[in-house]
Amino acid sequence: MEALQRLHNRGSISTGYDIDNSIKFETDNSEYLKAEGRGQGNQQTWTWSCWVKRTEVDNGVVAQYLMSAGSDGKLGIYFRDDSSYPDDRIFLYIDEGNSLKWIGQVNQSFRDTSAWYHIVLVVDSTDSTAADRTKIYVNGVQQTITFNSTLNQNVSTRVGDNGGKLSIGAKMDGSYGFNGYMAEVVLVDGSALGPTSFGEFDDETAIWKPKDVSSLSLGTHGFYMNFDDSSNLGKVQTGTSQGNFDKYNITAADQAIDTPTNNFATINTLQSNGSKLIISNGATKIVKSGNHGWQTTAANIGVRKGKWYAEFKLDTSASLIMVGVNQIEDQEPWMGSHIGAYSNSTARGMGYYSSNGYFYRNGGSGAIGSTYTAGDIIGIALLINDNLTGFMGMSKNGTWQNSQDPSSGDSGMLGLEYGNPIEDGIHYTFAISTHQDNGGVLANFGGFDGFTVSSGNSDANGYGNFEYAVPTGYYALCTKNLEEFG
Repeated sequence: MEALQRLHNRGSISTGYDIDNSIKFETDNSEYLKAEGRGQGNQQTWTWSCWVKRTEVDNGVVAQYLMSAGSDGKLGIYFRDDSSYPDDRIFLYIDEGNSLKWIGQVNQSFRDTSAWYHIVLVVDSTDSTAADRTKIYVNGVQQTITFNSTLNQNVSTRVGDNGGKLSIGAKMDGSYGFNGYMAEVVLVDGSALGPTSFGEFDDETAIWKPKDVSSLSLGTHGFYMNFDDSSNLGKVQTGTSQGNFDKYNITAADQAIDTPTNNFATINTLQSNGSKLIISNGATKIVKSGNHGWQTTAANIGVRKGKWYAEFKLDTSASLIMVGVNQIEDQEPWMGSHIGAYSNSTARGMGYYSSNGYFYRNGGSGAIGSTYTAGDIIGIALLINDNLTGFMGMSKNGTWQNSQDPSSGDSGMLGLEYGNPIEDGIHYTFAISTHQDNGGVLANFGGFDGFTVSSGNSDANGYGNFEYAVPTGYYALCTKNLEEFG
């Protein structure tokens, strides 16, 4: 399965330095940050750094801007996906003041929606070598750029002109917005810094990981943002004292704890049935895009052992919904059907159906709990023992069905694969099936609340934010917990 994360992707590792928060952007809601009147700064030499986790590709948005600057936003770095360039490369435009220059494109696709990418853009028009006047690094590695043009030497760019206008998460006018999460946004004014100023390779895993940049010298008009204040997600932590960024459709609910140092599961947006599903809100909401019958999707982190917990809420008007768990190696049988619908020699996957309260497994079904409708929150517990026997439990609004008690063992829980050990190479994760297109399912894997959480419960390690208490011994599906239990 494309973008499946078994343990770690680049930029997703626990380190001695922890990033606590990120910010979620959604172009459908025109969510972005913008600052004006920050002062001009050095327009010849500067560095921009940001950690990003994408959540939507192939969604009809031609460009997803990470950063834009200038009075008309003619300086920008963005992911591009259209008929001419359908592979989500990084593109760079820089306006030299008189004419717009398409500097070029990075010769690599960036479509992994399960990983965090660290992107560094270095601009130094004073460099005597034309190709070195713009550099892009991803996860510590300098990228090859196919240049359409290069900057003229000593030219001024638009990063600080016209009163220091700059936007994050969209162009200056709010168009071409980014879909995903951002963390640790830094602008260094007056210096051309390499990626090692912001991150380093882990000695044991060789995974690129972040450094603490809070004391980095940022120059006169540079800034650092870590999104730790949910009441003001446009807050500048250090650097220029010229004020914070204005929030456009950004609220406290857009703060996330899915970060480069603790990467949480989200809905996998890269399945081949993606055109039949609308996945949004930080890859935590799913709605069918039309009358396509049953469609199923799954989270983008799979496991073979451990105890894992997630919650799902039916959105307004939602009906004919099934939530549960599914194997993810062989996706073709279930994408065009519901969890547990298909039969084979060994059971694969199990769902809890809203309409009748039945469980479905390997083409069969049986009564197990109450029906559920819009507004109800369903908890799913996934247990895979060391001997590879697997079980699933389900709760409705905090009450475990069929007298299940996941905290004390598998009593009353439903056996995956009829109690047989899970075969080698098979991984399970949380899954959602939907039949109608007039209502969605909101997922909460712990890193970003797909629906409003009123009480707030974390797992025993302090990770995740859930509506109901996490069963004892169960954990949010994230990389820090995977290191310990997965």
